[in-house]
Amino acid sequence: MTKTKEVSNIWKVILASSAGTLIEWYDFYIFGSLATIIAEQFFPKGNPTVALLSTLATFATGFIVRPFGALVFGRMGDVVGRKYAFMVTLLIMGASTTAIGLLPNYEQIGIIAPIGLLLLRLLQGLALGGEYGGAATYVAEHSPDGKRGYYTSYIQTTATLGLFVSLGVILLTRLGLGEETFKEWGWRLPFILSVVLVIFSYFIRKRMSESPVFLEMKASGKTSSHPLHDSFFVPENRRMVLLALFGATAGQGVVWYTGQFYALYFLQTVLKVDFVLANKIIAIALLFGTPFFIVFGALSDRIGRKGIMLSGMVIAAICYIPIYQAMEKYATLPDGPDVSMLVLLVFIQVIFVTMVYGPIAAFLVELFPTKIRYTSMSLPYHIGNGVFGGLVPFIGTAVVASTGNHFAGLIYPICVALITAVIGAIWIKEKRDVKWHG
Repeated sequence: MTKTKEVSNIWKVILASSAGTLIEWYDFYIFGSLATIIAEQFFPKGNPTVALLSTLATFATGFIVRPFGALVFGRMGDVVGRKYAFMVTLLIMGASTTAIGLLPNYEQIGIIAPIGLLLLRLLQGLALGGEYGGAATYVAEHSPDGKRGYYTSYIQTTATLGLFVSLGVILLTRLGLGEETFKEWGWRLPFILSVVLVIFSYFIRKRMSESPVFLEMKASGKTSSHPLHDSFFVPENRRMVLLALFGATAGQGVVWYTGQFYALYFLQTVLKVDFVLANKIIAIALLFGTPFFIVFGALSDRIGRKGIMLSGMVIAAICYIPIYQAMEKYATLPDGPDVSMLVLLVFIQVIFVTMVYGPIAAFLVELFPTKIRYTSMSLPYHIGNGVFGGLVPFIGTAVVASTGNHFAGLIYPICVALITAVIGAIWIKEKRDVKWHG
């Protein structure tokens, strides 16, 4: 393949993979972005704090189940192929998200409403558990040696862009319909829109070919028939899975969710910033921060992935409390919130996110051999993000509610980030120079 054709092909791969992954993140995050409204719709009225915590707990179950999706679809991706696995996840995610938009509320069907919501959220989590590992592995295995950090960083933008798109769709729907109509039924439209996006992405992905690295391995008869066993029962591989979790993804996960989701909840529930204004603040910060995923992804090809990620964790842990104290100051001014300063403070948190998240796809795929790569990288990623990271909004909101201390919710992400940085610094080795091609 000529150099020009190779570059053209990798951009097609990135576009197809990113479009589907962005849509899956959009589907996953509109639930979190609408948590305060979903709490009113699907749980008994009377105690708004309990209803919100119940919604956040339901939101968190989608994260907690992600590792199981990683096991199911990771095995499928390592045995059948990367492309097939994340085609299936896309359809499951689209169907479950659309169903949430059509689900009757608590007043209409009683206890069945929150149960149905929980089941659909579990399906979302299972689908996302298989999606990310497939997309990251697929792009990495198409990327030339020495540029995996740069090319996979485009996949890394999809999580934040998915959140950005979800906020944008929600704001447009809310402003177009008005507050009362939006709360009554308009909140359903962002969920139902998912079906159109998924169909569009499905036909893009259908035209994609399988990963060349996987095909080469399959042709040589070196695929693993038992990737779960090989990943978690072979001592050397199991050790790398545990190090990937406790020395990288756990800290990355809490920084990601603190800098974006917890910031949104903090503005809305603690500082009582207007719903529309809070979402605008986060959306603007995300818009300006997103290019830095690519900056740090590309930089990791030159100076290494580990140093950038661990530095992001430590800097975030040191800065969180001063940043959130400043957010309280600028959100409660006598003349109203200072929007520019709030955007800046969230933007700084997004920069921390880009440092820990931009290089991590390349970092994870390089840790594991091809035959178990999808399975092995997916599990620590989704435990780190789904469990450690996904619990940040719930734990943070619960701790603030129980202690009355506005900043007590930050103790959890600070501790996890620092512990992860220490483990990663001591026990994980850099593997960016490993050759897959030629």
